[in-house]
Amino acid sequence: MGLKEYEKKRDFKKTSEPKGGKGTGKTLRFVVQRHHASHLHYDFRLELDGVLKSWAVPKGPSMNPGDKRLAMMVEDHPYDYRTFEGIIPSGEYGGGVVIVWDEGTYESLAESRADDVKTLHAGLHSGDMKFRLNGKILKGEFVLVKLHTDEKSWLLIKHKDDYAIKTKYNSEDFVPDNIKVLLNNKGDKVKKLPKHQNSADIAGAGKEEEDIEQEQEAEPETKPAKSYQPMMAKLEAKLVDHADWIYEHKLDGYRAIAHTGKKPELLSRNNIDFSAKYKLVMDEVKIMDRSAVLDGEIVVEDKQGKASFQDLQNYLKNDLKSDKNLTLKYYVFDLLMLDGHDTRHLELWKRKELLKALIASYPDLKNIAYHGHIDGEGTKLMAQAKKESWEGIIGKDRASIYESGRRSEKWLKFKLQNSQEAIICGFTQPEGARHFFGSLILGIKEGSRIRYAGNCGTGFNEATLKDVYHQMEALVVKERTLPEKINQRGKVTWVKPQLVCEVFYSEWTEDAHMRHPVFKGLRMDKEPEKVVIETPNTQLADDETVKFNGQNIKLTNQNKLWWKTEGITKGQLLHYYMQVAPYMVPYLKDKPMSMRRQPNGIEDEGFFQKDVDPAKLPKWIKIEPLHSDSNDKDIHYIIGKDAATLLYMANMGSIEINPWLSSYKKPENPDYMVIDLDPHDVPFTEAIEAALVTKQVFDRMGLDVFIKTSGSKGLHIYCYLGAKYDYDFVKMFAEYVAHHVHDQLPDTTSIERSPAKRPHKTYIDFLQNRRGQTIAAPYSVRPKPGATVSTPLHWHEVNNDLKISNFDIFNILDRISKIDDPWKALTAKKADLKQALKLLQKD
Repeated sequence: MGLKEYEKKRDFKKTSEPKGGKGTGKTLRFVVQRHHASHLHYDFRLELDGVLKSWAVPKGPSMNPGDKRLAMMVEDHPYDYRTFEGIIPSGEYGGGVVIVWDEGTYESLAESRADDVKTLHAGLHSGDMKFRLNGKILKGEFVLVKLHTDEKSWLLIKHKDDYAIKTKYNSEDFVPDNIKVLLNNKGDKVKKLPKHQNSADIAGAGKEEEDIEQEQEAEPETKPAKSYQPMMAKLEAKLVDHADWIYEHKLDGYRAIAHTGKKPELLSRNNIDFSAKYKLVMDEVKIMDRSAVLDGEIVVEDKQGKASFQDLQNYLKNDLKSDKNLTLKYYVFDLLMLDGHDTRHLELWKRKELLKALIASYPDLKNIAYHGHIDGEGTKLMAQAKKESWEGIIGKDRASIYESGRRSEKWLKFKLQNSQEAIICGFTQPEGARHFFGSLILGIKEGSRIRYAGNCGTGFNEATLKDVYHQMEALVVKERTLPEKINQRGKVTWVKPQLVCEVFYSEWTEDAHMRHPVFKGLRMDKEPEKVVIETPNTQLADDETVKFNGQNIKLTNQNKLWWKTEGITKGQLLHYYMQVAPYMVPYLKDKPMSMRRQPNGIEDEGFFQKDVDPAKLPKWIKIEPLHSDSNDKDIHYIIGKDAATLLYMANMGSIEINPWLSSYKKPENPDYMVIDLDPHDVPFTEAIEAALVTKQVFDRMGLDVFIKTSGSKGLHIYCYLGAKYDYDFVKMFAEYVAHHVHDQLPDTTSIERSPAKRPHKTYIDFLQNRRGQTIAAPYSVRPKPGATVSTPLHWHEVNNDLKISNFDIFNILDRISKIDDPWKALTAKKADLKQALKLLQKD
């Protein structure tokens, strides 16, 4: 758009707005300015091509993905406008007062920073502009989407990521009160713009403690509890002092989030209400009339200040509440909200200063206390931990933001004794004089399944034996909870996997069982779905270069969580593909690849990429141009070649691997015909029935077919053609098969393409058989809960016991080693479709 329109609208003799300026070219900048002209609005500006691309956002940006903010595109502004604050005179264009609301750097979502400008241009042109903001208020991924109504109307939307919130968001909460009052007047009445704090300091960061204590209470906080999921620490083995880190005593209790103010609450990390259980703490939460959200740990400690998890367990069961030698304490170590302002984006040291001042403003608190720290001297604190028999210490990057609901490398825990949470899956019978049970059968969540992790028979007294037994009694089931062989003597009683305990142990064995586990206590604050193995040995280097097929491949961001609920990292996916490559690559050989790149994991909608730039890829990656009729140009595709190519694509963010059905050598002739069975809001058993009927149809035609799970929700049936026919004929044949199947199952299947026209049916999709269409390869992981895998099956496995969740990245290799390859005869014989039609017509 250029600056002509901008200059045309302004008289620079009357306004102090800048005329020019240019960036350094090293990083792209963004700014959001609060502009109170005839109407209050926010100006959202992105640096591109030396100017600021600009949108007027009436309600201001939002960190809530549910808010779709209207953004009207306006004329480009000069680069120097980025720092403009001041009064535009009344009568001039935009007359009113402008302040900088937020600023920082930004980037595209391209894998390489070298592609930023190109990617942003493409998004601006297509009306789908995705980027990542690194501001003081706005952080994470956003998208600008152009509406079809006119060229100027866009929507500004926050992506779902670690920075997103689920509650009401008001940009005005981040504006100082003196500015709000000032901007309620007309611009020409303002003689001077008052000095105001930087946007990041609005919640009070950087102020002296006495100033914080004197602040007046703002609007009460109304965020629901579930928007505050605790940030967690990663287990680390080696402790190294770092000047930019703080170190805390690792508390041995229950994590709790407290809401103060008009709606006081005390909640566990999985949102169990602790208010009645720990009344002494809750009574003091109610005393705190200032609106805040606190993060801390509930413990029971003796007169020497030593906490015991066993005492905390017994606190609710017996008369420990009246034991004068024990004290219930809630130690708070982080502040997530203060006076209606979300503080999670502030640096840790600022949050702790605010928290310290907040707690100090209530001198009568006895059961709530600020949890202190030391700066930079972790080894010194660890020596104290050993001397005083603590569980360990926590190290935190003092500049870290609060990453709700995730385990971050910015917070590390160093333990003096190994401990692990585990799911109770059953128990053995007691022996000798022992009562209730002999040992607990323990499991660990691994993807979508629970894996056996060992037995625990020590650490109990008579009271804990009785308590745990009575809790297990109500959960007894007849069927096995764990499929594997377990170490046992005598009968095992299985229970629903709902109880979580914590145990001490000496080490992990080679078969991933805990050696010498000792019962520590039940964890009522932990959900079974989140109990994963926790050991430093499972944490990979963030970046690692491996040699594969003679090629050096750099694997990046390996510790990034791609399945946040299950705790599965990018590195675990990459290592799965390394191991499964020999079985998977034959199905990718010579196939053009369409990539769906999801660089932030399964919650990232990602983007599709077919066309690649050969100049930006390693020379050993095979690339072929194939003409696209819809784009009327050649598309440069990555070609499936070897394990190195597979690993390279996965590292680029391609969780699932999607090849064409035809090779680049004969792009018009598919190697396979595929029938894709997609159950739509119906039981999976109906898709299984459709698959068996489909096989019957092929059997009548004398054709061999092979089946696999889709890894998502359906089933894929393959017939090998060996590039004998073109796509038009194959699609026609597949449609013919689909009609035959539908004729036999008219009440449960559909061949209607539109989901609205086939509610509660299994869709028989024959349209996959078209040039350029892709389908998940055998052994491809899918971006679904549990890291499920598209898995080749024997036909005898296709029965009502079959589940998509039976196969994931943790058990596929074991399956491959134990069963015959179900697809080993896939390419043994090319199908004769014309002869098959004759046989079906005779039938």
